[in-house]
Amino acid sequence: MRIVLTGGGSGGPVAPLLAIAEEIKKTKPEVNFLFIGTRKGRPEKEMIKGYDFEFRSVCAGKLRRYFSWQNFLDIFRIKIGFFQSFFILKKFKPDLIIGAGGYVGVPVILAGWFLKIPLFIHQQDILSTLSNKILSSFVKKIFISFKPSLKAFPKNKTIFTGHPVRGMILKGNKERAISLFNLEKNKPVLIVLGGGMGATSLNELIWQNTNELTKFCQIVHLTGKEKNFSINYQLPTINYQSAEFLTKEIPDLFTVADLVITRAGINILAELAVLGKPIIIIPIPDSHQEANAKYFQEKNAAVVLNQKELTNGKLVKEIKELINNKEKQNQLSENIKKTVFADAAEKIVEEII
Repeated sequence: MRIVLTGGGSGGPVAPLLAIAEEIKKTKPEVNFLFIGTRKGRPEKEMIKGYDFEFRSVCAGKLRRYFSWQNFLDIFRIKIGFFQSFFILKKFKPDLIIGAGGYVGVPVILAGWFLKIPLFIHQQDILSTLSNKILSSFVKKIFISFKPSLKAFPKNKTIFTGHPVRGMILKGNKERAISLFNLEKNKPVLIVLGGGMGATSLNELIWQNTNELTKFCQIVHLTGKEKNFSINYQLPTINYQSAEFLTKEIPDLFTVADLVITRAGINILAELAVLGKPIIIIPIPDSHQEANAKYFQEKNAAVVLNQKELTNGKLVKEIKELINNKEKQNQLSENIKKTVFADAAEKIVEEII
């Protein structure tokens, strides 16, 4: 059996595809996978290391819901990507293709439809992506992570499965993390996640307040690729460390987190939910992430802060109050566990196979 996985441009579309691939391998270990990503291959190339996947890249254009002169150029990029995908698929001869909503999946899925290959897509965010809305007419099944997304797609082919989470997330080792990140055992640990491609404004919020925060907690700050501009700030030499991007170390790191600050990408929220981690969400303003954050806020499963209203003093106050409030942490932990389904990947694979 031969399967194509397609997604990329950020870690969001990649991780659920890897979770699905892991589940398929359990029942069909002989499967050969080809991963088709973006031309830059970031961060998908990093994330599939350790998986025995062939990697190919195609040209792709971003689909925007608003007017931009870039839309005209991206139409040509999509056309180029279609022909690149066509020849890649003709050579690989997959039995099926699974996409996860990233814009790179558009030319791949369309080429697969033209070649009459069975197609499946996964919708992770609460608000449907434009790429998935377009592709929904061409695929056999649409898998969704959260029930509010059901209304966005045709009823006869849409299935609520929950969000698939990689098995590696559950295999972290606390002692290894303490050693790896040189942490004190009795001081709270704050993990800050800027996303695979980084979040400059979120990073700057943390850097502006690092000296205050490190008085009562240790910080491990993942800034995102090429977003580590901390040299512009006078940062403390103890209780703070940063890295652009981590892969195999992430499960270990999560085990030591007393509190996590993150954007509102669904994949990272789902992974933290499976682990029951207390989180503060600061969604990207005026984006689809606000709907994701609102969903977790309404379930009392996270503290959500509005970046536009966030002052340095308020950020430090919110972090300090939550780190010192074990009862609130436990409540958030219990509630966030209820937002995800551990068997999501299994449900998806049953439908696919």
